[in-house]
Amino acid sequence: MASPTSLPSPPGLADLLGQGPVSLFVDFDGTLVGIAPTPDAISVPTDLNLRLNSLRDRLAGRLALVSGRSLDDLQSHLGSLDIARAGSHGASRFRADGSRLGKAPQGLPEEAVRDLRSFAEKHGLLYEEKSHGGALHFRSRPDFSEAAIGHAKAVALRHELELTSGKSVAELVRPGANKGAALEAFMGIEPFAGSIPVFIGDDVTDEHGMAAAIEFSGFGIAVGERPSKAARYHLEDVAAVHNWLDL
Repeated sequence: MASPTSLPSPPGLADLLGQGPVSLFVDFDGTLVGIAPTPDAISVPTDLNLRLNSLRDRLAGRLALVSGRSLDDLQSHLGSLDIARAGSHGASRFRADGSRLGKAPQGLPEEAVRDLRSFAEKHGLLYEEKSHGGALHFRSRPDFSEAAIGHAKAVALRHELELTSGKSVAELVRPGANKGAALEAFMGIEPFAGSIPVFIGDDVTDEHGMAAAIEFSGFGIAVGERPSKAARYHLEDVAAVHNWLDL
């Protein structure tokens, strides 16, 4: 597993585009905007959606946002989007024109939701219900991370769910709800088909997307200070991502 400091910076985006068509798949939290204490506390530049639209045009439409957030949540921070996007960790996918790609995601079983919500309330954690699953946030109690992940793992086993542990969060989703599956779905349609995919993300949940990019002869770019199995390159922080994308 490579550490960020051992990975080189990626070649310039203009250089990559000069070699042929490139598709960008970009995470949101920790990649385009900074991580905040709670999901609603992020600071988003007011014109970020306009900058992303400009990037989409430079890429001839081959830009997709791939976020752990629901798409409604993402839109509440960015406004109306005319960009391909996948929310709920890739489970909910839409083309740039607003048409759905694939099936709508399923939420967690009610019993699992009650269990996670009760656990969060009992221990002073935050439970976030999502259209595709649920997230147990323990940023306010880092000392409780092991217990929170252990409880989430037990719930996942009981209900045949998948568990993903990110930065101070344990997230449960239905099987197959991951960012790699989203990249694969987009690579099967225009304008992405036949291009070189690049996946950019800051968290362990982005590893699936990077691994899928490799399957299509592309690569991943890890953001921030975290080990990565799948990334080929590294960018230091959100500001470095904006600079590389020329946003």
